[in-house]
Amino acid sequence: MERFRTPPPLARRNAVLLLAAMLGTVLVLRVNLHLAPDSDLDVAGYNVHHLFTGLLLIVAGGIPLAVFRGSTRRLDLALVSFGAGLGMALDEWVYLIATDGSNASYLLPVSLWGAAAALGLTGLYTAVLVATRRRGG
Repeated sequence: MERFRTPPPLARRNAVLLLAAMLGTVLVLRVNLHLAPDSDLDVAGYNVHHLFTGLLLIVAGGIPLAVFRGSTRRLDLALVSFGAGLGMALDEWVYLIATDGSNASYLLPVSLWGAAAALGLTGLYTAVLVATRRRGG
């Protein structure tokens, strides 16, 4: 019988950093936008949803993670940036598909449950990857 091995500490640590950044960002956004639902970011007359800001953070954090290996403070910052951006994007994904995109719609249950489902599936995917790593994959 093969002995059960735990995942490498770095894999666990990175998963925790990713999920904490992702969930923490969504929690801050949800609380802030619940308290001040009409606080919009408008640039040159265009409403910039946090999906788009999140995409910029995904690019800023994801490219260094794809190019470099190892564990440094800069890569940790890239991982947190990636997680925060991913949280922002996933938070608005169902909202922008299933509603009219208004501030009032962001507070609807479909937006909240859509974000919860997207974040939950992402968390599950992360856990599966760590578990796969645990088995030496």
